Amino acid sequence: MFSEIITPRFGDTDACGHINNAVLPVWFEHARNPVLKIMHPSMDYKTWNTIVAHIEVDFVAQIRLEKEVEIRTYISKIGNSSYEIYNEAWQDGVLSATGKAVLIHYDFTQQKSVPLPDDVKEKFRGHWIDLYK
Repeated sequence: MFSEIITPRFGDTDACGHINNAVLPVWFEHARNPVLKIMHPSMDYKTWNTIVAHIEVDFVAQIRLEKEVEIRTYISKIGNSSYEIYNEAWQDGVLSATGKAVLIHYDFTQQKSVPLPDDVKEKFRGHWIDLYK
């Protein structure tokens, strides 16, 4: 698991006083960086090898401005050329949102998916969570 602490900004709130639903996908995207560094250590966009195929977010409880939010990031599926990242947003000990993103190992020159390297799969297993028991 990777963990990232987010300090909500006033601009992240909506008229109801809680964090706007459009903010969570951005926080989850930011929290994917350690996983992306496994795939692409240099993070050089000129030689990038990953695309996002799907994202989803489920809201479980309200998130407020006043307290920090912990974003936990796991790997929940490993396929041949794709993998799923699972995120949780926790505030004050309460699970407030979950999210998933399916990413594809991609060759932009050939314009097609390519198999995940075995060493990457092994590193992913160190951050595994079994959601599909």
